[in-house]
Amino acid sequence: MTNRTFFTADTHFGHRGVLGMCQRPFTDIEEHDAALVAAWNAVVGPCDTVWHLGDFALGASSERCADLFRRLRGRKRLVRGNHDRKRVLELAWESQDDIASVVVEGQRLILCHYGMRAWPGAFRGALHLYGHTHGLLPDTAQSCDVGVDRWGYRPASLEEIRERMAATPDVPEEIRLGRAMEAEGGDD
Repeated sequence: MTNRTFFTADTHFGHRGVLGMCQRPFTDIEEHDAALVAAWNAVVGPCDTVWHLGDFALGASSERCADLFRRLRGRKRLVRGNHDRKRVLELAWESQDDIASVVVEGQRLILCHYGMRAWPGAFRGALHLYGHTHGLLPDTAQSCDVGVDRWGYRPASLEEIRERMAATPDVPEEIRLGRAMEAEGGDD
């Protein structure tokens, strides 16, 4: 079987406040964390890669973070989020970035914890994946929130993300404005 690549964000392991803040349907944080680990491991194989776009854990001890991290399958890469502190940064991530530009399945992706209105390569078809907003920002035809609140509490594959984007008629603002300028012949 081919190694696959997945994307996720905003797991907030150990963060009791996220249950109410995001209306996550779990009785307590222990149930939440166990369900997210099970959902992750149901789709991710041991040799798959998972890009976690920030906010891995908040409020969990260093030991708890390490235990959860070990239980999650796959090769894990981090794009740091605003809640990723020392206990998260000390985990055995294969890489850590504030923003990453990668090519997966021939597709250029700009990965950041934060949703951007414009990003490098957007005019040439680069897609932007992000977290942070817990589903509050609408997706566009080229950008998508990969946070667990939008994906059944599990990582999403690029194929699934592309399907969601294809069903979204909205193009990013910068692309829309660029097309309007091109139609007017504006390149002066």
